[in-house]
Amino acid sequence: MEPRAADGCFLGDVGFWVERTPVHEAAQRGESLQLQQLIESGACVNQVTVDSITPLHAASLQGQARCVQLLLAAGAQVDARNIDGSTPLCDACASGSVECVKLLLSYGAKVNPPLYTASPLHEACMS
Repeated sequence: MEPRAADGCFLGDVGFWVERTPVHEAAQRGESLQLQQLIESGACVNQVTVDSITPLHAASLQGQARCVQLLLAAGAQVDARNIDGSTPLCDACASGSVECVKLLLSYGAKVNPPLYTASPLHEACMS
């Protein structure tokens, strides 16, 4: 068995396939205080839904910069891919959130990851 991280997830694991969690919901809605409380209570920031959406994807797609910051600081995987292969950076570009894009890049998000869909640059141009 792999060692566990401080958030209760297995190290190196993207998380478990679940329905949308309270972490997903708080991140998507921009409820940073609630998200911070969930993180402090030990909620896993890398859980994926059945379509491989992480809380970081949800926050990035809605342009929730404060939530993106909280998730990244708590160890969210910056280049996690959803079922379509999109990363949180793709989602931030699609939402037009320059602040989220800057945060993701500062945490090492890949600008041109090999994708099955549009690259972050394509997403930004289409928005």
